[in-house]
Parts: sequence; C-alpha cells; structure tokens
Amino acid sequence: MPKKKHLIHLALLGAFAAAGFAACGEESYFDERTLAMAAKAKRADSAPAKVPFGQKASDYVLTFSEEFDTFNPAVWNDHIWYETPNPTKNFTVEKGVLKIWPQRDATGKFFNRTLDTDGKFEQKYGYFEMEAKLLRGKGTWPAFWLFAHPGKRRPEIDIMEAYPGGIDPWGYTDDSGVARPTAYGATVWLDEGVSAGTRQYDAGKDLSAKFHKYAAKWEPGRVTFYLDGKETYSVEANMTDPMFIIVDLWFGSSSGEPDDSTPTGKGNSFEVNYIRAWQFRHRDPA
Repeated sequence: MPKKKHLIHLALLGAFAAAGFAACGEESYFDERTLAMAAKAKRADSAPAKVPFGQKASDYVLTFSEEFDTFNPAVWNDHIWYETPNPTKNFTVEKGVLKIWPQRDATGKFFNRTLDTDGKFEQKYGYFEMEAKLLRGKGTWPAFWLFAHPGKRRPEIDIMEAYPGGIDPWGYTDDSGVARPTAYGATVWLDEGVSAGTRQYDAGKDLSAKFHKYAAKWEPGRVTFYLDGKETYSVEANMTDPMFIIVDLWFGSSSGEPDDSTPTGKGNSFEVNYIRAWQFRHRDPA
C-alpha cells in the first residue's frame, strides 16, 4: 500500500477508535456515519486495480475507464456521426453491464446501434481493452474498434468484429437453429479500403457463452491484438491520428442477413462489463 494511502487509513482507524470507545469500562459504539466511512474505505482498499490484462502494470497509466455503472451521455453518443439515432430502444445499462440487443424497429427491420466517444474522448497510441460476452444470431455483427475521420481520411483499428452467421470458423448453428460465434476478426485500416493487415482468429469456443477480454496495443509503427491476455496477431502499421472508441451492434457483412432465427430482445445481448484505455507511462505519445 502506498505510504500516503496507508497514513490516511491509519488516520481513519484512529478516528473510528476515538469515536467508538468511551472511557475505560464503558460500552463501545459506532454511529451509522462512522460505519459507512469504514465500509467505503474497505471497498476502496479491496477494489481490484485497473491494469491491462496480461501486461506489465507499471508500463501504463489509466486514461479512460468506463465501468458502466450507468449510461453517461457526456461520454457516449448513441449513434455514429453520419446517421440519426433510431428511436427504438435496443440498449441499456443494468447491474454494471452495457447490453445491446437485436431488435426490429417500427418498420419491422433490424437496425444498427453505435455507441462512440467521438468528440468526447480520443487517444493516440496506448492499450485498449474491453471485457464482453458476444451475442447469438444470424446476421449479428458486434464490434469494438478505434476510428477517426479527419477530412476525407478514415484510419481504423478493428479490435474485435464477430460474425456468428458466417461460415465455419466464424460460427456454427446449434441444435435450436441459432448461430453462435466461435471466431472474430482483427484488422488495421490505414485508410478506407487500404488494409495494413487482418486476421480471422478462431477461438475454438462459443464466444457467447462467457466473458472474454479483447484488446489491442497500439504503438508507433505496430498494432498487436490480444484475447484474454494472449497475443493473437501483430501487424506493422504507421497510424498517427488520435482515435475515438466505438462499441456497436450492426447487421450483415460476413454474418449474413438477420432473419426469424435471430433471437431478439434483451435476453440475447452483446454484453460489455467494461471498456478501458491506458497510455504508455514511459513513452512520448506525440
């Protein structure tokens, strides 16, 4: 425990002792405020450190931490800049988890939902991580990526794009006829249509069954991708524009078109526990 924090906790304990014990032989007591302070200090002391999974903690400084205690419109837009938001509700935050699910709108069509930090948070270089459980269904296309749109250029780092309805190994169809994801893609785009490299990573497991950590380390001249702390792909790429964060649920592409076999509603959600970003502690990000 850092010295300053240790001294603060000693001071708190001293205050608790002074408040809780009367003269020798008298009954001890703690009022509600004192107990609340003690509980808060204990929670803060026991909270896990927010460090990049599988990385050396001392190499990084936390710059962005979205734990989804609530949906904060000061941090997130509910649509990408060139679209208008669909008024049909298909996302929420509950019990510390962001949930985005397939839903038909008033016209009967499935529609995209994009949440991004465009104009609110951006960063050049660093480590970006999301802990999430993917969803099921033909046509679903969940993604976690970094993006920028300076002028006519469109640099992009796709940390995770999954296509449950795609051909093996993108996914498989279970006994109930529902497509499940088993692989995802990681891609670096220097500009629209100009790829520096891409990989389809076969996880060999149902990615809608449990939470996993999807991450990218963006360094000058290189981007490296990780699943649950394990390196999955690395590519040389000179990316110099600060980028904002996007988490979304779109439809189509390699996943095919959604249909009546695609489960709708909150029970089939793209669930996100957290999204975090760190900057390199000992490197000049300029």
